Amino acid sequence: MKEMTKSEKNLLKDGDISKKEKELKETPAPKKEESLEEKLKNIQEKLLRTMAEMENQRRRFEKEKIEAFEFGGFNLARESLSLLDNIDRAIISFKSDEKLKNNKDLDKIIDGIDVIKKDLISIFKKNGIESIECINKKFDPNFHQAMLEIENNSKEPGTVIQEIQKGYMMKERLLRPSLVGVTKKPHEKGDKK
Repeated sequence: MKEMTKSEKNLLKDGDISKKEKELKETPAPKKEESLEEKLKNIQEKLLRTMAEMENQRRRFEKEKIEAFEFGGFNLARESLSLLDNIDRAIISFKSDEKLKNNKDLDKIIDGIDVIKKDLISIFKKNGIESIECINKKFDPNFHQAMLEIENNSKEPGTVIQEIQKGYMMKERLLRPSLVGVTKKPHEKGDKK
C-alpha cells in the first residue's frame, strides 16, 4: 500500500470538517421550549376534553341501558301479536262453523279461548303494550297503514272507518301499525278525469 502524503491527509481532514459543517447546518435548530404556563394550559385543555368525552359516553351508555331494559322484549312482543290475531280468528271461525253452531259446548270453548285472550292482553298491558284506537279517527301515517279507500259522504275524507288488523304501541314506540280502511269523496257520475 502506498502511504499518504501530508497534503492528502490535510485534504481528508478538511473534507471531514466540511461534512460535519454540512451536517450541523442541516440539523434543525432546537425549538423554543414552551413555558410552564403554556404546558399547563395545554394539559388542562386535554384533560377537559377527555372528561367531556367520558361524560358523553357515560350518558350514552345510561340511555342504552334504559332502552335495553324498556324495549328489550320489543321483537318478542311484535311476534306475540300474531297469537292474539290467531285467537280472534279462531273465535270467529268457531262461531261461523255450521257444525259447531249446533254443539252445546261451543259457548264453553269460546269462553275458554276468551280467558286466554284476556290473560294475554293483561300481560301485554303490564309490559306497556296497548292497542291503537283508530275507528272514526283521522288517518295518521305514523300509526295507520291504509289498505283500502271507501267512498263515503257521511264522514270527512281521510277518516278511518274500518280496521282490518289492530295496531299496537309499546310505550311510545310503534310495535305494529293498524291496517285500516279510509274514507274518500265519492266520484260524481258527471266528473271527467
